[in-house]
Amino acid sequence: MAAFEPKNPGYRAAAIAMFDGQPAMRTLGIVIVRLAPGEVELAMLHSAAFTQQNGFVHAGIITAGLDNACGVAAFTLMPREADILTVEFKTTLLAPARGSRFVFKAEVVKPGRTLTFCEARAFAEHEGNTTPIATMTATLMAMLPRAAASPAPAAIRA
Repeated sequence: MAAFEPKNPGYRAAAIAMFDGQPAMRTLGIVIVRLAPGEVELAMLHSAAFTQQNGFVHAGIITAGLDNACGVAAFTLMPREADILTVEFKTTLLAPARGSRFVFKAEVVKPGRTLTFCEARAFAEHEGNTTPIATMTATLMAMLPRAAASPAPAAIRA
């Protein structure tokens, strides 16, 4: 992966604050393990509350971890005034999500002024083994503040 230069010198604190501002991540127990410009590693411990009928962690939970990993990785390269929003993703499930701990690794493939493309992988750790369980490609949008619109001419307002 190419080394990226963050546009925001305070990217680390900004990315952590953005991540910490998400109640969904707290609910899932997902935490940041590693953070660098254009990449992140998140982790989550197994919880029976997140399983589906066969006892595997539900694909929606795994997808949420992958999506958030892509978002944090992309956010590290965005300007200070930007916020972030996912606009598209594709998840491929490779194996049942069974394990004691789950890791979500994402990296920016191509940053852009408005759109950033990322790839992510999810792994299950169980009894000393690490198994790839899912991949994601995602496009994320930098939500930049817009300039205030000029007031309409008096003739239009009347």
